[in-house]
Amino acid sequence: MAPSAMSRWTKSLSDAQPVAYWLDDPGRPHPEPALTGPETCDLLVVGGGYSGLWTALLAKERDPGRDVVLLEGREAGWAASGRNGGFCAASLTHGLSNGLTRWPDEIHQLEELGARNLDEIEAAVARHGIDCDFERTGEIDVATEPYQARELREWYEEIERRGLAEGIEFLDADAVRQQVDSPTFQAGLHDRRGVAILNPAKLVWGLKAACVRLGVRVYEHTPALDLKPYGAGMVVRTPYGSVRARRVALGTNIFPNLVKRVRAFTVPVYDYALMTEPLTDDQLKEIGWQGRQGLGDSANQFHYFRLSADNRILWGGYDAIYPYGGRVRAEYDDRPETYAKLAEHFFTCFPQLEGVRFTHAWGGAIDTCSRFSAFFGTAHQGKVAYAAGFTGLGVGATRFGADVMLDLLAGESTERTELEMVRRKPLPFPPEPFAWTGIALTKWSLARADAHDGRRNLWLKTMDRLGLGFDS
Repeated sequence: MAPSAMSRWTKSLSDAQPVAYWLDDPGRPHPEPALTGPETCDLLVVGGGYSGLWTALLAKERDPGRDVVLLEGREAGWAASGRNGGFCAASLTHGLSNGLTRWPDEIHQLEELGARNLDEIEAAVARHGIDCDFERTGEIDVATEPYQARELREWYEEIERRGLAEGIEFLDADAVRQQVDSPTFQAGLHDRRGVAILNPAKLVWGLKAACVRLGVRVYEHTPALDLKPYGAGMVVRTPYGSVRARRVALGTNIFPNLVKRVRAFTVPVYDYALMTEPLTDDQLKEIGWQGRQGLGDSANQFHYFRLSADNRILWGGYDAIYPYGGRVRAEYDDRPETYAKLAEHFFTCFPQLEGVRFTHAWGGAIDTCSRFSAFFGTAHQGKVAYAAGFTGLGVGATRFGADVMLDLLAGESTERTELEMVRRKPLPFPPEPFAWTGIALTKWSLARADAHDGRRNLWLKTMDRLGLGFDS
């Protein structure tokens, strides 16, 4: 990289605050008080992100008389739920390709359930008056290399044959650049209805407010320390008290699960993002981004990008970092070398925007599992349920996971609980140093494939055969 180019790109980061744009909000609500003393309830929910909040809210909507308590170790939405890109997808399987590969016999049902789930999220946002900038914009997967354009067309033809292309349109280079104008775009697949964009932190805060209005007792700055059987139910100990509950739902995702055997199924992968200053009307015209669609490119190491309500561009992805030992630490949330790389890639995509500055740069851990979509289960004779492993596509799928957990805790056989996706677990990750070595080799191989027209080496082909095909 030429020094002058490096200077130009890094200069755009000189004012960037190392905090998630969404959480840097003067309207951020005050936390609820911590739990002090003993509590009892019908249902205890552990975790104040999307998984926990949807579970508490749906539990009260299913049965308004149910006594529900929610514990959050810090503040609701402080982690992945409040700092993600704000893409709310209908897909429950981390994309149609992943779902078709893993559950071909269920894919039509999974797609229908996912579309219904997204509709229900939109309805809940309206019903509870949640001001989270929800927009049903759709998303375009763009090709930036000739081989990616060929693969996108072939994929579109395949899903058309399988009857899975409703609402999806193939765009050639001219058509995609009419939607958003980047000199790097060579083709695209436009999903017109299957994705919404929103402000992720405002969704969290709105869900919390809705839970409180319905009578959920929410305790923040109250970490759950351990989980044990207690009589006919369970008890969770906290720093200043405890909660006895008939049933427990665990929505802790990347943080250590209170059911220890579940921990081997997830690893933390760190993702990073930038947010620009608001674009002017002239700058928006330069890139022609009129439809406000979310976008993502088709490389293995991909970028995702979208407009905020005030016309900033969020630009994230590409560098997926796994720390040795799988530890979740605050020091990993800030990575200047990745921010510089992302800035370079941003101005390569949109050279028309040279001179735009970034106001925020941040990162955080994603709960990744080996099949890249959520898994579910129960423990303690069905008195505890969990959902985890959303792998960066949890803004929408966590609501589905909440329904699954409530079904499992009720002991009900439903359309959801009968799914193979719900009944089976992914493969666990191996212990160190094998996990770090395997992930590092996979990441190197993916970067090499991107540089060689998508050709997958022996390692990636082996991972594919084992059902461990990994993307960033």
